[in-house]
Amino acid sequence: MRNLLFLHAHPDDEALLTAGTMARAQSLGHRVHLVVATDGSAGLTSSHFSHDLASHRSAELAQSGKILGVTSVTELGYPDSGLLGQYNADDGFAGLDPAVIATRLNELIEDLQIDTLIGYDQAGGYGHPDHLQVHKVARAVHALTSIHLFEATLPREPIFRAVKLASALSLTPSDFDPETFSHSWTPKVEITHRVNVRGYTALKKKSIVAHASQSTADGTIRTLAVLSRLPKPIFDALLGTEYFVKVT
Repeated sequence: MRNLLFLHAHPDDEALLTAGTMARAQSLGHRVHLVVATDGSAGLTSSHFSHDLASHRSAELAQSGKILGVTSVTELGYPDSGLLGQYNADDGFAGLDPAVIATRLNELIEDLQIDTLIGYDQAGGYGHPDHLQVHKVARAVHALTSIHLFEATLPREPIFRAVKLASALSLTPSDFDPETFSHSWTPKVEITHRVNVRGYTALKKKSIVAHASQSTADGTIRTLAVLSRLPKPIFDALLGTEYFVKVT
């Protein structure tokens, strides 16, 4: 039996990247602990949720954890830095010393007797400052301990092709540069583990739906909204595998 800790940057990140693996591990008898670094207060949302967004996202995270059956959910409560690092410049998560956060996280790891930590790849996925910080913090913890470290990711090549196609079809904002995704995520050849979660995609979709504040925004379409409406065969094809890199 493993004690796994999944470290995510914002509420809803767990739903997209690792929900299937978390549900599968829990069903197999492992203990699964979810830790979210920030309050998600800089997330894009509609006017319906904009008042006290952090509280909405905290409640949604608790519901997601309940759906996935995780052993515990811990919120570290750091301020969300925003996609461009434009919020909370002085005390936002992305601007803090990774070593200090790693020390705090290591105390939790010791208390929970964690043997396996899951962080983010070195690109921070699509480069969000808080995702890059999660990568740095997880690597700092790994340097301090003998814990196993995996990094959640996606295969770079198909995503880059999809983004370029969307741009060519004018499905992205006019100022969007698809080349920004040419170095996002992880090249397929470097991915070490692929987890089949097709038996858990119903739970994964429920986890996505739980994050209602991130499925709506005034005047734009959100990724979570699109994914939550996909028919099961398409949802399974797109999200039925989760990807990780083992750090040695």
